Amino acid sequence: MAEASDKVCLDASGMICGRLASYAAKEALRGKEVIIVNAEKAVVSGTKSRALARLLKKLQTRTLASQEKAPKHPRRPDTYLRRIIRAMLPRKKPKGRDAYRRVKVYIGIPPELSGVKFLSLKEASASKLKCPFVTLKDLMKEVGG
Repeated sequence: MAEASDKVCLDASGMICGRLASYAAKEALRGKEVIIVNAEKAVVSGTKSRALARLLKKLQTRTLASQEKAPKHPRRPDTYLRRIIRAMLPRKKPKGRDAYRRVKVYIGIPPELSGVKFLSLKEASASKLKCPFVTLKDLMKEVGG
């Protein structure tokens, strides 16, 4: 078990996905265990229709060959956020694989983390956005998650 200083506990409520993911990826590469809770409350900038159109365009990527080689499209908020973090890591190198294993993302707050104090990043706050935004929960509900 890692020490308290080796853990970074983040609350994704009202945070922009990309900025949260880049911070989490950097901390994981530094060797810290990253725990993110309330993934369904993270936000994506843009109107709901525009964000949904971008997501549906990605979902069209498929293969006509073996389905085992087909891309896996996350449809739950926690797996979607974890996938965003994976894209920011050098996942084909050992340090990137190890960093990705140190990232844990949860929907809500699990009982074993109920007494932990969570960080909220000011630079990732959705209050800085001057445009409309949509939560991951609403976005994933549209694609079957």
